[in-house]
Amino acid sequence: MKPIIDHIQITVKDLQAAERFYDQFLPIVGFDIRRKVPATIESHDFQVIEYTHELLAFAITSPRKAFKDELVNRRKPGALHHIAFKAETRAEVDLAYQKLLGIGAVIVAAPRLYPEYHANYYAVFFKDMDNIKFEIVCQSE
Repeated sequence: MKPIIDHIQITVKDLQAAERFYDQFLPIVGFDIRRKVPATIESHDFQVIEYTHELLAFAITSPRKAFKDELVNRRKPGALHHIAFKAETRAEVDLAYQKLLGIGAVIVAAPRLYPEYHANYYAVFFKDMDNIKFEIVCQSE
């Protein structure tokens, strides 16, 4: 087996609002939103929207009613800290940053080198409307 992630599914506070954001964000990292599939899974008490790509499926899910008012905190045990998408070049990171500004992403840190990670670590960090943190990173010169 290879350590390849098949799919990621995250819970968002407002599925419809999140869908508007992810419909704009996911094409920046290579998804075709015409390949998204909505579903309701009644046995698990949620609605889901899955964005498919041949390398990764990414899904957003509605919260259970009992948790709908809770806030996201990436530093809680068991919480998702952040998701990093890989860019091939620094120019791709810079272009993604410009597009992120245009869709209203909350920029945590504009693109720059992070020598504390390693000499060629170039990334932009941002959050969605639920405070879920993402990164787009290039690790080559």
